[in-house]
Amino acid sequence: MTSVRETVAAVVGGRLGYEDGLDLLTVAPAAEVDPVLAGALFDATARLFRAGWQPAEVHRVVARRGDPAHAHLIADAVAAYLRGFKPRTVDPRWRAQADGLDARAWWGADEQYVGQVTRRRRADRVSLIDAFLSVLTVLATLPPLDVLIPPPGQVARPAPRNANAALLDRVRALLAKAESTTFPAEAEAYSAKAQELISRHSLEEALVEAGDARVTPYARRVGIDHPYESEKAALLASVAGANRCQVVWSPEFGFATLFGFDADMDAVELLHTSLLVQAHRAMARDEPPGGKAGRARLKTFRQSFLVGYAVRIGERLAEADRAALAGTADAAALLPVLASREVQVREARERAFPRTVRGRGLRVDSEEGWESGRTAADEATLA
Repeated sequence: MTSVRETVAAVVGGRLGYEDGLDLLTVAPAAEVDPVLAGALFDATARLFRAGWQPAEVHRVVARRGDPAHAHLIADAVAAYLRGFKPRTVDPRWRAQADGLDARAWWGADEQYVGQVTRRRRADRVSLIDAFLSVLTVLATLPPLDVLIPPPGQVARPAPRNANAALLDRVRALLAKAESTTFPAEAEAYSAKAQELISRHSLEEALVEAGDARVTPYARRVGIDHPYESEKAALLASVAGANRCQVVWSPEFGFATLFGFDADMDAVELLHTSLLVQAHRAMARDEPPGGKAGRARLKTFRQSFLVGYAVRIGERLAEADRAALAGTADAAALLPVLASREVQVREARERAFPRTVRGRGLRVDSEEGWESGRTAADEATLA
């Protein structure tokens, strides 16, 4: 007779039909099934965390490929994984993602986890077993990734805050004010100050670090959420290009990999987040009314809006960067440094992704949306 463990492995591996496996597990004793399902979930996520995946990334891909309602199992798996490590050995960025998922080990023994989930979620047993199998099937398809944030157990106590962190806090404060104000002149004032801080800091770091072999480009993964993820990725690419970074978009996983030097990537992440907030606010203001327009027209408007917004933002950022460089006293010395850094960033991207495909151009099916997006980009705060 096939064991419960073998049945689960056969379903996840595609050697046994999903419905057949679900039927077998449903009629098997809970005392046999529950520990196997919990162990399989926790083992699968632990394998991915050791292979470079981060908590938010696993959570996002399960919500995208499976059922968003099943993603709570990933939050619990994150909590289960963290139990084996002392707090000082957990990278603060990894910990922040776990906290963002509200990952807490609320259950007792792992052998009782499935039963306690049933009671906590008020779920019927068949639906819960189905959820476990669905999540395990998704997890089994995920390949290893580059380790960009050390997983728990591979990091010492974080270093103290530096001057760069203090500067970023000032920029975040300016961004928050720019996003909240309804007065364009006030937003522009916050914008000018934030852009000045970012540009000056980035160019100064480039000069200081010139010739230092220890300073190399690095990579970060930026989550891109539904809906209109391709258009949002285009906005990220526009912001990255103007800040001497490069982007590889992985739509199957819901993230883009950003390559660049730390100061430049900090600026890109802050800008992208803020500009998305401003884009959604402007889009809600300008989009056509419902009713006869229908959902199709509304969708094409939003897609075209975001494309026009991304293109125009890229133009504005490139103009601002050229102006910042022209206003620098050491512009002549900076040019070869920036050219060298551009080559280094490109080489880092090519090492990580030796076979990339240039994405298809995004469609613009609504002239009204395109024009509204470009107008909103002209009004946006470039922080």
